[in-house]
Amino acid sequence: MSTPSSSSRPPTPPPMRRRDSGTGVFSTPFERFVKDDIADWASGFTLLDTMETYFDSHLDLLQRHLAKTSDRLKMRAEETLQDLKKDVLKEGVLKIMPTSNMQLERELQRYKLKVSQRLLAITQTWHSAKVIRTREKVTFFFGVMTLLLTALLFGLAPEWLHVAYSVQAAYYLPLRVYMYKKRAWHYFLFDLCYYINVLNLVFIWGMPDSPALFVACYCLSLGSLASAVITWRNSLVFHDWDKVTSLFIHIYPPLVFSVIRHHYSGAKLRFPALRDVPHLQPFRALLLSSILYLIWQLLYWKFVLIDRRAKVQSGQRITSFTWLLNDKRGAIGRALSKIPPEYREVSFMAGQLVYSIITALPAVFVLYDSAFWSSAYILFLFAVSVWNGGGFYIEVFGRKFERELEKLRKELAEINARSERSSPTLGPQSDDDLATLAGSPKALSPLVTAQEVSDANIPLHALNGNATSAAPPATSG
Repeated sequence: MSTPSSSSRPPTPPPMRRRDSGTGVFSTPFERFVKDDIADWASGFTLLDTMETYFDSHLDLLQRHLAKTSDRLKMRAEETLQDLKKDVLKEGVLKIMPTSNMQLERELQRYKLKVSQRLLAITQTWHSAKVIRTREKVTFFFGVMTLLLTALLFGLAPEWLHVAYSVQAAYYLPLRVYMYKKRAWHYFLFDLCYYINVLNLVFIWGMPDSPALFVACYCLSLGSLASAVITWRNSLVFHDWDKVTSLFIHIYPPLVFSVIRHHYSGAKLRFPALRDVPHLQPFRALLLSSILYLIWQLLYWKFVLIDRRAKVQSGQRITSFTWLLNDKRGAIGRALSKIPPEYREVSFMAGQLVYSIITALPAVFVLYDSAFWSSAYILFLFAVSVWNGGGFYIEVFGRKFERELEKLRKELAEINARSERSSPTLGPQSDDDLATLAGSPKALSPLVTAQEVSDANIPLHALNGNATSAAPPATSG
């Protein structure tokens, strides 16, 4: 039967390549970090794939580092065998072989010990990486679920939002104290944001009938605390516990007080202070918030800048003032660096007071009386945090991935360079060695068997007096 011509059959569609079928939302921003040989990796990235690739790359680097260590040990073993061969050629096989065997045995034992220790260290690192990955997955899960719960409470049961805030604060704040104390960052806990959160909890559960405390908490929460989302570049990064905690501290109080003011139908029963504050009096509101701010500033000046000045100046402790001062890229750091050192602390405190008053003006004149603009302001703050979080995932992870690729290129170049070099030659290296070997009545001692020579990778023709021998190419391991 004749074979039908190819023209009579419909053309076979080209097979779909993985890089065409796996394009996702996050594939395009990563194309500038990859080459053609890894295009299949970058085409299928999603948010979780990005994190998975980042952590897996570190484990791959450990494996490649172990391979490099193995190559280095092989080279040292070859050098030891070369020294053994020289001993055999110069001083005689019968005299030197027992000592050389003992030396080789000691070298091998030492290498085995080093390899065992390295494998143990890699095992511990792998275990640590698995623990870190699991912890960040748990943080990611609870971060997303908390956001969903907050949205549901806002739409279905706004009267429970302050309870959700209190429960999360009971978890995040003590854990922040423990983690910052462990890292010697606990002087950051004296900052204004923690002071305002404590005042908010005091109002919600201790003094809900105090109009003065309500006005001060409202102005500070929707003023300097809310604007810190922009100032400190808070990011919505679900897998990072520290970033999630920072965002919670700065954005949840404004949300809670906006809900209490505009979206909680029974707020005047739960918080009687609202009955006495139908509208904010600008001067009184700014005065009350400024008084509470000055109380915090005096306490901060006394317990941090005076009583613990030695630790701060020596660099043992870090405060927000020293951190901003050393941040030369920020506007605050550049402004402080232009002020004489003896006036920097006073200027910083005065600037913070002016900043707290200016940021409270929208809350006093616009947000308290408008549910629309209050909601728009909260939405804007949340959008800023999402934008910063997206920049973290795309830019930071992308740059780290680019650095990992650069390390991989360097390692591949080193492997190629080693593969082009020949391994150390095991034949006679000089005319004296050749003469010694040629003058020996027996080219091979009875104590050295052909099997031992084969195990030592010593060519038999090299020991039989050949003047030249082709060394085997070096392996990359």
